[in-house]
Amino acid sequence: MTTKTILLLPGDGIGPEVVGEAVKILGWFNTYSRVQFKTEHALIGGAAYDATGTPLPAETLEKAQKADAILLGAVGGPKWEPLEYAVRPERGLLGIRKELGLFANLRPALCFDALAEASTLKRDVIAGLDIMIVRELTGDVYFGEPRGVTVENGVRVGRNTMIYHDWEVRRIGKVAFELARKRNKKLCSVDKANVLETTEMWREEMQKLSDAEYKDVALSHMYVDNAAMQLVRNPKQFDVMVTGNIFGDILSDCAAMLTGSLGMLPSASLGEARADGSRPALYEPVHGSAPDIMGQNKANPLATILSVAMMLRYSFDMGREADLLEYAVAQVLAEGTRTGDIMAPGAKLVSTTEMGAAVIAALDRFAPQYGIAA
Repeated sequence: MTTKTILLLPGDGIGPEVVGEAVKILGWFNTYSRVQFKTEHALIGGAAYDATGTPLPAETLEKAQKADAILLGAVGGPKWEPLEYAVRPERGLLGIRKELGLFANLRPALCFDALAEASTLKRDVIAGLDIMIVRELTGDVYFGEPRGVTVENGVRVGRNTMIYHDWEVRRIGKVAFELARKRNKKLCSVDKANVLETTEMWREEMQKLSDAEYKDVALSHMYVDNAAMQLVRNPKQFDVMVTGNIFGDILSDCAAMLTGSLGMLPSASLGEARADGSRPALYEPVHGSAPDIMGQNKANPLATILSVAMMLRYSFDMGREADLLEYAVAQVLAEGTRTGDIMAPGAKLVSTTEMGAAVIAALDRFAPQYGIAA
């Protein structure tokens, strides 16, 4: 029996509630799978600032560096908006990504058939959507120097620097090409090469990588403004998309809302492989902290539960278990079980804990089909 340590960072707002349901899922797998999951807790974001005066305490970072994987809830909220930029909750999230070298963000945009009507797009445009957006996460304008606000000749000047090194482009490119190779062998690289020299270099490096190592994957290039338009015009033309930090931030949220609710979508942030073949990894739902419903047992835990499925797949090579968990979620939705954010006429409205319980009941029912039953 193998034991893996998962660091839980519930964070702020609804984070503790949705992470709590994910922990129950891990408990189910502790009973039925070949891997035992041990959990530890730490603070991040606003909760960490309130307790320690910093959004990323040294103790949290130390635990994160030792963990086999990290599961995060959410950070931020209006309570902390008046704080100085350097200690806002979001700096904790950016900090842990940077310190652990989590350069590759995987953001699936998957439309469950039962939720196709929840999208603002027509059903025939969105039904069957399955996109993977690969976003570079530790470079670009979010981390480039120089940055900041200065006064020059009596005028306030805000400055951020878009910067990428060729090795950073090749590194994220390899992740995207490998994913595309395992899916439909189609990759779209998104840039703004017509006006930004940084992304002109990005395009050149992606093409060189394609020519040298991935001729079996069809590579295309698209300007980011066109990509945004195409996502709402004909999203199913895409399979895997790869782009830089700021473009990926925007496009992945756009793709997420195609599916009807941010509350449904997970993400994974991966670092460089270690000597033993493992890699630092952080999993989190893409929704925010939703302080307006915190503590009311109304939050949708499915994005966090699906983040656990990504954890099983990418950190622990437990593809069969990940398939089972994703299938269980799909079946719960097909049966008409809904939290408020995805509620539809004729569906059954449930609480956070009731949704978690429904997924566990589905795991019990369908586990034998996957050879996982006790």
